[in-house]
Amino acid sequence: MPADATTATATAGVRATATVATVSPWIRRTAHAAALTVLPSCLWRLVMATGIPLGFGVGSPHHHSRFPGWGSLYLVVLCIFQELLGLAALGLVQRWGEEVPHWVPWLGGRRIHRLLVVIPFAFATIAVTAITLASAWFWNGVNAADPTAPRGIGYWAMTLPYTPMLLWGPLLGVVTVAYWRRRRLHG
Repeated sequence: MPADATTATATAGVRATATVATVSPWIRRTAHAAALTVLPSCLWRLVMATGIPLGFGVGSPHHHSRFPGWGSLYLVVLCIFQELLGLAALGLVQRWGEEVPHWVPWLGGRRIHRLLVVIPFAFATIAVTAITLASAWFWNGVNAADPTAPRGIGYWAMTLPYTPMLLWGPLLGVVTVAYWRRRRLHG
């Protein structure tokens, strides 16, 4: 590797480390909180995927007699996908959100342009906020209105794990704006 390339790579690494070091502790906590908002609903789905009765009536596509089965695989894949999306918020406060990891062929060590991060996360913030608000608005009209849906304690056991997701979009928005500001000021 030529000396100029080595110097440029070292400088980019120092710049990325310096930028990540300027992340305030409350923004770090906010990013972790955004990542954790999806966990309760995933845990609820995984319990359902195992076939543990969750109060759904006979005839419901969610009745425990249908699990485990292909529906379980769907729920597990959905949980993995949702958790990966939730964990992506951590990239806004970590080095791998500013620089391509060194193990990536041909691109490793290169600086990520801030717009390549901010634009998708801004759209994700809007989409997640809209989806979770619409879901909350129609929750009782769609999910709980189904005659086979859980009632009483089962209703609350189903509803409460989804409640933290209402914070996912706003928390992601706060961390995205902080990322934009930090990268604009520090490189």
